[in-house]
Amino acid sequence: MSNAEPTTGSSAGQIRALVSVHDVMPETLPQVERILALLDAEGIAPVTLLVVPGAGWSSEGIERLRGYQARGCELAGHGWVHRVERVTGFAHRVHSHVISRNVAEHLALDRIGIQNLIARCHAWFVDRGLGAPALYCPPAWAMGPIPRTTLASLPFTRYELFSGVLSAQTGRMHPVPLTGYEADTALRTLAIRNWNQLNRRRAARRGWIRIGIHPHDLDLRLAEDLRRDLRHFRSHAGYSEVGAG
Repeated sequence: MSNAEPTTGSSAGQIRALVSVHDVMPETLPQVERILALLDAEGIAPVTLLVVPGAGWSSEGIERLRGYQARGCELAGHGWVHRVERVTGFAHRVHSHVISRNVAEHLALDRIGIQNLIARCHAWFVDRGLGAPALYCPPAWAMGPIPRTTLASLPFTRYELFSGVLSAQTGRMHPVPLTGYEADTALRTLAIRNWNQLNRRRAARRGWIRIGIHPHDLDLRLAEDLRRDLRHFRSHAGYSEVGAG
């Protein structure tokens, strides 16, 4: 059985946490720096940065990304522009209203469009000398209508989805509970807080948890919940360790 799915319960010290910072774009770099300072102060490493390639990066911004790599951060792909011009179809409309608002760009594309976006995202890192990223996370964790068998032919080796981490080559999904903190309304605060509580309990059974941080989370309603979780889960891992061994 994969180490992502232990058969016995785990204490907080045994639960391995995957810590990621989403929506890394030129416009969010001040907030990203603030989050990284907090993670550094808490002794949290490794950290995965989900980078949006098509967000208008300058040469200075690329150097900032290289600096993050030098500090030990892993860079991952995160869509292309992280927004959609229009919502298409009933399922996308529901997803947009409940979870993603206007950022789930995969849901506005067909299979070929998604495939091309993922390939373009990977090439962007390589073309700018940032190395070949291993992990891809679609915006809002919404992969859209692309078969998992197609993902195996694309250059990323792992994909982060809402339910867990997918190995592209084997097609195996490793379920990893997820906590989030992007709560800017009372209703979203209640829903996300309950969701996080459920996933903390699931993490105790599985031995893994994902802590997904968005740029403005330290200024939103669940900021203290985030800080408590960072202090609570003290064993950290990289995405490459999920399902290894």
